[in-house]
Amino acid sequence: MSEESWDRVPIDPQSIDAPLSQAAVFLVVTVDVEAAALAQVCTVLDGLDDLVKTVGFRDLSARLSCIAGIGRGLWDRLDDTQRPAELKPFQPIQGAVHHAPSTPGDLLFHIRSERQDLCFEFERLLLDALRGAVSVVDEVSGFRYFDARDLLGFVDGTANPTGVDLPASSLVGAEDAAYRGGSYVVVQKYLHDLGAWSKVPTDVQEAIIGRTKVDNVEIDDDDAPRKSHKSLATIVDAEGNEHDILRDNMPFGRPGQDEFGTYFIGYSRHLWVIEKMLQRMYVGDPPGAYDRLLDFSVARTGATFFAPTRSTLQALVRRVSAG
Repeated sequence: MSEESWDRVPIDPQSIDAPLSQAAVFLVVTVDVEAAALAQVCTVLDGLDDLVKTVGFRDLSARLSCIAGIGRGLWDRLDDTQRPAELKPFQPIQGAVHHAPSTPGDLLFHIRSERQDLCFEFERLLLDALRGAVSVVDEVSGFRYFDARDLLGFVDGTANPTGVDLPASSLVGAEDAAYRGGSYVVVQKYLHDLGAWSKVPTDVQEAIIGRTKVDNVEIDDDDAPRKSHKSLATIVDAEGNEHDILRDNMPFGRPGQDEFGTYFIGYSRHLWVIEKMLQRMYVGDPPGAYDRLLDFSVARTGATFFAPTRSTLQALVRRVSAG
């Protein structure tokens, strides 16, 4: 494992390690301030696994799953005595040229399946149960594009950890024992200027991304005057240890509205890893040498959540319900 002290005691994380799916829905909501709204939300969260079974039973091979992430503001309403060590609102980033905004979000529902209709049905029933208690901030339906490519034409998610490295990179360990098995989640909705991108020669696109376009071979740009997206998104600490995150990005779009994008979602053991990655992208390394991909992809949202284990989630919501 990439970090030696990842305890072997069994835990019950949410389905963070579910295989990359053909379809997904990313749903971000805020919870109304009334106590009745909070109680209603807690009831729905407590029954989330049952709802997955109800919808997913129609086709077990479609692997329906749903991860619930909780934002800092809602977490403090559920438990104002303790919280995951790094949980905080998304910190906006202002680079010299590009800006990463922070947008509202109390709850994230990451719904995945091999079938879009199951994602749709689950979301429909979920929002029916939450009706009157939440407001939808953002709703994106994603799809797997060819061989896991984004709409810019490059394979996405190649650097994801696998095997034993996956939990060591994406799940909190003994460093925050009360929340072991949970995961920090950061989401951003990016919109692409495909017209401008299509005018960029392929070799320049490859230098910006850091991989070849056709066969997805990594390009060594250590000596290049400007780091690629791949290199800026690679995080190495002071001791020389590389820290991975788990990405489950998905393309989305509406050609009739000239809307083309990528929904970024990153799961991490340590929130600081994603924060440093975004700082390097927007501010640059060295400062000013920002990620050139941002000249073609603009972030419209930014929110941070914590996806606790199933048992921690149940304890949180049942405490509110009992009170």
